[in-house]
Amino acid sequence: MNNFEEMQKLSKDNMDVMMQSIGAMTKGMQAIASEVADYQKKSFEESTAAMEKLAASKSLDKAFEAQSDFMKSAYEGFVGEVTKIGDMYSELAKDTYKPYEGVIAKVAK
Repeated sequence: MNNFEEMQKLSKDNMDVMMQSIGAMTKGMQAIASEVADYQKKSFEESTAAMEKLAASKSLDKAFEAQSDFMKSAYEGFVGEVTKIGDMYSELAKDTYKPYEGVIAKVAK
């Protein structure tokens, strides 16, 4: 009877750890999805503004300058966003793994 209770407690503990891990993953994925959606909205607005500026250009030099400025800012924004999302994925992995650290420490003893 004692073994059954231990198995039941172990199963409950494992389920709790798994639920904590899934909760952390869900929270992290929601944050990443929100960040991507915000970036897409910002990128669309910046692209629209750049196209308006390009269309309003009076000379070819001004058009090339507007295009060049847009490409430079779009590239810098993209690299910054990719870096930020990469960091968010790294934190997601750490947060998802964190509940299992206690279980692994118990097993290692």
